[in-house]
Amino acid sequence: MGSQTNAPLPDGLEIGGYRIARRIASGGFSIVYLAQDAQGEQFAIKEYLPSSLVKRQPGELVPTIEEKNLATFRNGLKCFFEEGRALAQIFHPNVVRVVNFFRANDTVYMVMAYERGRSLQELVLRNRGKGLAKGVLAERHIIAVFTQVMNGLREVHANRLLHLDLKPANIYLRLDGTPLLLDFGAARRALDADGPKLFPMYTPGFAAPELYRRNRQLGPWSDVYSLGASMFACMAGAPPQPADKRELEDKLPATIAKLAESGAYSVPLVELVAWCLKLSPLERPQSVFALQRALRRIARQSGSQPPNRSFGRWIDGLASRLPFRRREDRSGSLSLPG
Repeated sequence: MGSQTNAPLPDGLEIGGYRIARRIASGGFSIVYLAQDAQGEQFAIKEYLPSSLVKRQPGELVPTIEEKNLATFRNGLKCFFEEGRALAQIFHPNVVRVVNFFRANDTVYMVMAYERGRSLQELVLRNRGKGLAKGVLAERHIIAVFTQVMNGLREVHANRLLHLDLKPANIYLRLDGTPLLLDFGAARRALDADGPKLFPMYTPGFAAPELYRRNRQLGPWSDVYSLGASMFACMAGAPPQPADKRELEDKLPATIAKLAESGAYSVPLVELVAWCLKLSPLERPQSVFALQRALRRIARQSGSQPPNRSFGRWIDGLASRLPFRRREDRSGSLSLPG
């Protein structure tokens, strides 16, 4: 779903005052490049390039857009640009830093600070398979990471933005273990409103049920559902049952019960995740602040502490053992079979 079929910009190309080093991520909506400015500082540059609307062959710079797709492309372009401008106003250690954005090649580029580390998804993939009784990531790590993720998300919401694509692949862990929110989905939602010809703009398993339907009211509670789904994935090693399937036959309560009985995680943490994953938006926490307050109570009860040096060393160890890669994932299954 949403694979990128367009050719990336060539390595070494100079554009907007930056030199492209290489492609580092791609998905159906965009391509992300590692680039350098004139002083040699590294940045990540995200190119708006929805593969369902435009075509670009190797050797070309400007994408070809059919007349029937032009209005939809321009609407998404406008939203992508406005999202970048809004993100540029946010200065928070747990939110990706947008430093510049510019127009070129008939599209828009968002320039972001480049960080070394690993996605939370990679940690889940590396550590799952230990069995339900042992869990995937330690409870203290889940609490430490998501407490800070919520700090960043509160700042996003305070700026009247929603993330709308929260999942472990979009939570990036620096080498010291501190998390960073990446890859916002608001512009993709704007495209989704234009018609069924576009690929779905949500990630099954992590998306709230209201994202599956047009004209449903979205709000902080929608991101809260995705937070709960992401915490669940860190505990179970896979996303929860997709919301649209749950509305037909909800198997998640039984899975949650097994998770609570396993003893791998405290009952209060499992219950908090279940609270986030309520199908009705009104039954979930209505703000990230309310959720974070509950998570902090659990942290006090369990004696969990903020990320420490040992967690940072663990991330650093992963960075030294695994080849660097980060790609935009729209599969909704943590990029692994089964």
